[in-house]
Amino acid sequence: MNDPYLLLQMLVLLLAVGAFAGILAGLLGVGGGVVLVPAYYFSFETLGYASEQLMQICVATSLATIVVTSLRSVLSHNRKGAVDWAILRGWAAGIVLGAVVGTLVVAQLRTATLQLIFAGLGFVVAGYFGLGREHWRLGLAMPKGILRAVLSPLIGFISVLVGIGGGSLGVPLMTLYGTPIHRAVATAAGFGMLIAVPSVIGFLMLPIDAAARPPLTVGSVNLAGFGIVIAMTLITAPIGARLAHATNGKLLRGAFAVFILVVAANMLRKALGA
Repeated sequence: MNDPYLLLQMLVLLLAVGAFAGILAGLLGVGGGVVLVPAYYFSFETLGYASEQLMQICVATSLATIVVTSLRSVLSHNRKGAVDWAILRGWAAGIVLGAVVGTLVVAQLRTATLQLIFAGLGFVVAGYFGLGREHWRLGLAMPKGILRAVLSPLIGFISVLVGIGGGSLGVPLMTLYGTPIHRAVATAAGFGMLIAVPSVIGFLMLPIDAAARPPLTVGSVNLAGFGIVIAMTLITAPIGARLAHATNGKLLRGAFAVFILVVAANMLRKALGA
């Protein structure tokens, strides 16, 4: 039987994680693994569940939340006609393939390796938010042919390795190829569904050592982390959205870049055992 005091600690930590993630999602339009994976890691490590498989649990649980948030986002954006279904259909097969391969790879990796991968992507995301410019372009339309065949599975693969949805990679990619930002955000939510659904099915069947599992973990998905965070983000995301309208956008992007830089540096420190 689980210790009631341990469950209470877990509840408090996850409520805080969900509230913070929701505010950031509303404030900056990002969330997913960039925020949730390190937050889950801190929570479960604090509760005494540090192990070689802890990052697998954090990645899997983050992706489970993305199933819900991406579906909600796609439906909301589609009502406004903002989703580019042509891009979504063209990129779907490759993204799903990459997500499936990513799930198989994550199952073989240990916490330190996944931390290194997360830190690397964190530095890239921080650089994009801190240094990126809206006018940067690689082309006037989304790639097709061989380039799409390479990039689409790569998006799915990398996203699963670090537990993120479609926004962190999809939005920068689409805007670099001339997709308007609102359309890119809406379509990237669809990327999130394509990434999260197949990977979560796989993670639900991925066995984790009993001693390394936080309470209420099925396969490598922590149901408490999933349910509590989803509930809190629904409450706090509108608060973040209101703050976004009252705050300078450039200042927000800079602050988020610094935040992600610190998180990535801390993950790197842990991976190196410092």
